[in-house]
Amino acid sequence: MSLKPFFAKLFAKIIYRKTQTWANNPIETQHRVFEELIRQAKRTQFGMDHHFDQINTFEDFAKNVPVRDYEGLKPYIDKVVNGEENVLWKGKPLYFAKTSGTTSGAKYIPLTKESMPFHIEAARNAILHYIHETGNADFVDGKMIFLQGSPILEEKNGVKLGRLSGIVAHFVPKYLQKNRLPSWETNCIEDWETKVNAIVEETFDQNMTVISGIPSWVQMYFEKLSQKGKKPVGEIFKNFNLFIYGGVNYEPYRAKFENLIGRKVDSIELFPASEGFFAYQDSQAAKGMLLLLNSGIFYEFIKSDDFFQ
Repeated sequence: MSLKPFFAKLFAKIIYRKTQTWANNPIETQHRVFEELIRQAKRTQFGMDHHFDQINTFEDFAKNVPVRDYEGLKPYIDKVVNGEENVLWKGKPLYFAKTSGTTSGAKYIPLTKESMPFHIEAARNAILHYIHETGNADFVDGKMIFLQGSPILEEKNGVKLGRLSGIVAHFVPKYLQKNRLPSWETNCIEDWETKVNAIVEETFDQNMTVISGIPSWVQMYFEKLSQKGKKPVGEIFKNFNLFIYGGVNYEPYRAKFENLIGRKVDSIELFPASEGFFAYQDSQAAKGMLLLLNSGIFYEFIKSDDFFQ
């Protein structure tokens, strides 16, 4: 056995304590985020249009910045996509996360140099909270798979463009690279069924301990594994003990997954989005998730009915 589980537990303890510091001081934490966002965006087009130089309190913010959806922000986003700088944030974004829009076709979400680390740290910290709470860190010696979109990115006016999961693939920490599957070549396959078939072949004989992805993607992977192995996934991967998921409501999938796996495994729910990483499950004893108050996002809570007025 390597020293990785020992160091993982040590790191988990440090991160847990840091998390408790801001989680136990939510108002103060959000106030710091609020002030920093206003300060950094003050000289952008959006900041000047909404009088950021006059915003000192939440009341000032609510008065000057109306709640709106993507369509309301689209004129600004179109400028960013067309190559303009200092529109919503200083300079140009590092990436555009391309998502499927339901009303206006594809949506482009700018990802900045400042925001990218939050996506990586939140996913990492969710796992570290699990380690701290359960004491289970042996899985770090095994193989981990993150089912995700292709990391091959397009380019639009000098800015890389792709699915969020494909973009994040470029930021996997070096200490996970050796344990990470699938291979880069397999991950780059565009056709999803072809890709899953390749992943099954690549992972079938491996010591898989952590499996992560959107439930619909993972379900297809599990079904093909079971077809190949003629037994439940939990028997194929005897050391598989942690399933990480997010992106959709898991409840409609729960019974199917329990049947496909064939035994109990721990799970961690995540709430990632192109706009930001909002929350993760921080305890196995509760179904709720921890709202991430220090991840570069300021939350304004309103009544749902007020949004449509």
